[in-house]
Amino acid sequence: MATSTVEPGVRAHIVDVADQLFYARGIQSVGMDEIRTGAGVSLKKLYAAFPGKEQLIAAVLSGRHDLWERGVHGAVEAATTPRDKLLAVYDFLESWFGDDTFRGCGFINAFGELGATSPAVAEIAREHKDSFQRFVQELTAEVVTDPERAEELAAQLALLAEGAQTTAAIAGTTAPAAHARRAASTLIDAATGLSRA
Repeated sequence: MATSTVEPGVRAHIVDVADQLFYARGIQSVGMDEIRTGAGVSLKKLYAAFPGKEQLIAAVLSGRHDLWERGVHGAVEAATTPRDKLLAVYDFLESWFGDDTFRGCGFINAFGELGATSPAVAEIAREHKDSFQRFVQELTAEVVTDPERAEELAAQLALLAEGAQTTAAIAGTTAPAAHARRAASTLIDAATGLSRA
């Protein structure tokens, strides 16, 4: 008897295959049939797991969000001082940009492809970016005591990270992470009234 429930492992495998294909080639250029073939599942099982492509895209982006969170939070937690925790964000970016599979931010890519036509994808991308902004703001609050200055610094540091991601994807180099880190260091020092050699 057929069931509409797909095993979590099979569902996760489909998401992984779709993520690899979407990230490497773009969402619109990859069809559900190609994902079915890559995942080695029947079309019936694929559509039982994901009734439409938008649900699959949402699952892929959810996985990307979790991967990002683990990476950036792990780098920050490994740092010792509040200032170093802020700068660890850029160290994480440099490591990520050096990965052979790096093709830019999956959320920026998805928004660029589908943001104008898919409100759901646009909302997922916005929430991901808002989540990162809130995280950076929590970190800046540990460095800058004035709430307004901390909020302004957080916006600047997040913007540096976002710009580095886009620039690194286009340039194909890790250098934007180092440039962003140096700029972040200058901004942090200006916000805290420090001067470093």
